[in-house]
Amino acid sequence: MKLLSVNLGRSEAVPYTDAPSGRTGIAKRPAAGPVKVSAPGPKGVAGSGLAGDWVNDLRHHGGDDQAVYAYAREDLDAWERTLGRSLPDGSFGENLTTSGIDVSGAKIGERWRIGSGPVLEVTSGRIPCRTFQGHLGERGWVKRFTREGVPGAYFRVIEPGEIKAGDAVEILHRPAHEVTVALQFRAVMTENTLLPRLLDAGEALHPEVAERARTYAARSGAGAS
Repeated sequence: MKLLSVNLGRSEAVPYTDAPSGRTGIAKRPAAGPVKVSAPGPKGVAGSGLAGDWVNDLRHHGGDDQAVYAYAREDLDAWERTLGRSLPDGSFGENLTTSGIDVSGAKIGERWRIGSGPVLEVTSGRIPCRTFQGHLGERGWVKRFTREGVPGAYFRVIEPGEIKAGDAVEILHRPAHEVTVALQFRAVMTENTLLPRLLDAGEALHPEVAERARTYAARSGAGAS
């Protein structure tokens, strides 16, 4: 299990984003050397957890609970076959392109150490948006990505440090519950009846997702399983 690349994005003006600035940092490219990783600060104020990586729409992206985004090379390879086109590392706007890890199968609260550097904790899956669709230039992309159910994972930074391509990934902790990133994604995007189950993940769950799950559970009279 390792990092194939650490990817950073620059701020660019594009016609397909609804960000107030009209700019995005989704087009990410592999970094040449080590990159510092740290908790960036609250959502709405802070951006990426990776030094040199731009996040422009702070309404929906960045902040401590979405500090780092990872996607598996194996899943990019599957999308290459489906779409019939090349998808280099960073194509999905991911900061970390991994090898040998089922990223969407990771559990909420799972902790990874990257090399000898940072410790990251899984918080949620990626929600597809208009900017993602425009970046890829694939018609109906949001629906296709949602239907496939392989969203990749967001992380918060538990311990800061430096990372680089080739670093090993070690799973330090895997919770006993069964709330995976893929399950969380399905609950939010297509099967809202699953939302109460997400509460089993406790405080590790992204706060916005947890609030949605609690609200649904209260209205439906359901609780965490």
